[in-house]
Amino acid sequence: MDLDALLIHFFGTDDPSALTEGEFALALERLKIAFGVEREPGRRFALWTLLDALGEAPLPAEAFAKEPALKAAAEDYLRAAFRLERDSGAE
Repeated sequence: MDLDALLIHFFGTDDPSALTEGEFALALERLKIAFGVEREPGRRFALWTLLDALGEAPLPAEAFAKEPALKAAAEDYLRAAFRLERDSGAE
């Protein structure tokens, strides 16, 4: 899935920071609902990563309780993101 396409689909813009607080909250709610009802694993994971980027993702154990492979992938993603954040702050 394309990040810009997801942002435009849910937020109506590729720059969610340009939205008012209310507009952002409504778009975020749509994204959370879409994540909750999505059944295709790849799409579900993509929606979860967008939620994570926005600081709104549930923990992998909660998000993917019935999908061990996606849970493991989400945990790997979080570890990699943490390492990138940690390493970029070391400069």
